Amino acid sequence: MIQTISRRLLIAGGAAALASPRISWSAQERTSTLLDHILLGSADLDAGIAFVEEHTGVRAAFGGVHPGAGTRNALLSLGRNRYLEIIAPDPKQPASADSRDLRKLEKPVLVAWAAHPGDIETFAKRLKSEGVALIGPKPGSRKRPDGRVLNWKTLALKDDAGGLLPFFIEWGANALHPSVDAPQGCSLTFFEAATPRPDTLLKQVDQLQLDLPITQAETPNLHAIITGPNGQLDVTF
Repeated sequence: MIQTISRRLLIAGGAAALASPRISWSAQERTSTLLDHILLGSADLDAGIAFVEEHTGVRAAFGGVHPGAGTRNALLSLGRNRYLEIIAPDPKQPASADSRDLRKLEKPVLVAWAAHPGDIETFAKRLKSEGVALIGPKPGSRKRPDGRVLNWKTLALKDDAGGLLPFFIEWGANALHPSVDAPQGCSLTFFEAATPRPDTLLKQVDQLQLDLPITQAETPNLHAIITGPNGQLDVTF
């Protein structure tokens, strides 16, 4: 069963796909190779977990809380070095700490995605030298249910094309990537960005050295398909 959800009331219909000629995708998979994880926002974590399980057959496991950010999460592996993060408000933290205002979501939707650029300090230095406005790199951490602490650095673009472009993450040297021990059985089989101005977005994607599939559409959106043993979850931003 395929379920499509969008934050926007109008879901754009795609036109001809636009992609860099030096990049190709298999018929079975259309995604970015540098994609690290996608974030599915939900007003309630348990509801988000049940929603994903209903459509894929795999139940995400509780990941932990983000102190000071007002959120907590559950994780599900999407294969090697990829995972789904279901992110929701943490009822034990102030509502004001949740900058995404996830409590207002009526249904689970994509809220962001992350890519791994390698050495994030080197990556940031290159972008700054090219005049790209950035936030970070900033350190982050989360305590896992088993007591271990995950550490990472993130880098955000001040202009992320309205959410179509990712933030960037580098995991700590001793951090276990969440895809390794999160519940298995699902894969990300489709992920693309749609925009009325694909040429403009493609220039940004090339500068960031991302192989992000791009489609022309009337309304900007991200589109992901997660395939599990019991079906597919089709979500948009």
